[in-house]
Amino acid sequence: MTTLYGLDKCDTCRKARNWLTRFEVPHGFVDYRAHPVPPATLKAWAASLGGWEKLVNKASTTWRQLPEGRKSPGSDPEWTLLLREHPALVKRPVVVTDDGQVSVGFSDSGFKQRFGVGK
Repeated sequence: MTTLYGLDKCDTCRKARNWLTRFEVPHGFVDYRAHPVPPATLKAWAASLGGWEKLVNKASTTWRQLPEGRKSPGSDPEWTLLLREHPALVKRPVVVTDDGQVSVGFSDSGFKQRFGVGK
């Protein structure tokens, strides 16, 4: 089953969930503010995506409001601490499929390609 990780009130997460429901893709949803993601999982997501830069939304208001010293974590533990303190920094949604493939974000065409439906 596909699992979406995001924030319950996030419009993009809602769109992704509605898309999966419409195309009958079995899925679950985890609000990572209510159920924090373990540091090892965050690290695995970042590695799968090609680095922390691919997992963190640097265009977000949360990122822009961080003190400059917090914007350049130098290690995995610093990144995981930052994301634990500020879950809204994680790009949304994080999509994990049964095969362990991880992606971030939502677009209709991207999901059609990823899930092989609606072509």
